[in-house]
Amino acid sequence: MSYYAFEGLVPVVHPTAWVHPTAVLIGDVIVGPGVYIGPHASLRGDYGRLIVEAGANIQDGCIMHGYCDTDTVVRECGHIGHGAVLHGCIIGRDALVGMNSVVMDGAVIGDESIVAAMSFVKAGFAGAPRQLLVGTPARCLRAVSDDELYWKRLNTREYQDLAERCRRGLREAAPLAEPEPNRPRLRGTTAVQPKHQQR
Repeated sequence: MSYYAFEGLVPVVHPTAWVHPTAVLIGDVIVGPGVYIGPHASLRGDYGRLIVEAGANIQDGCIMHGYCDTDTVVRECGHIGHGAVLHGCIIGRDALVGMNSVVMDGAVIGDESIVAAMSFVKAGFAGAPRQLLVGTPARCLRAVSDDELYWKRLNTREYQDLAERCRRGLREAAPLAEPEPNRPRLRGTTAVQPKHQQR
């Protein structure tokens, strides 16, 4: 893992969290229990404090950073999709930030909200619970449905389970020259499907 102390502050990672070896955690970073930090994520706590609370996930290529004297926070069971950027913001409990979205300084995403993929949340945005936020700049399209929140929670549960699966089963390996006969497929633990395939 790439952990770096910065001016005396060492990242804190709970023993039940899992951080991919290519992720980078610098300085004032606090990672809670059951958290998943994906490949090439960058949590750079060289100015403000970065906090990832219990059961949250920060997926591949995500960036967390913030200004001095600020906290950038992903609350409990937050779900941060591939390539998202969080800068000096607060992501509410059980909220989802979609792939390649950007959430700017001082923005607060309400509990159980969903930020759609490729959205841009302006600095200082003050969200409410269960908002579906869409666009550039992001606006509230409507309330998050019970079905959408259920789907989000299934996905978050998959990442919580993935943290444990990675601790047990991820090992560096040499690639094979060709697929073996009857190559098995990997399965998740909740049988979650992409939202567009659900009825």
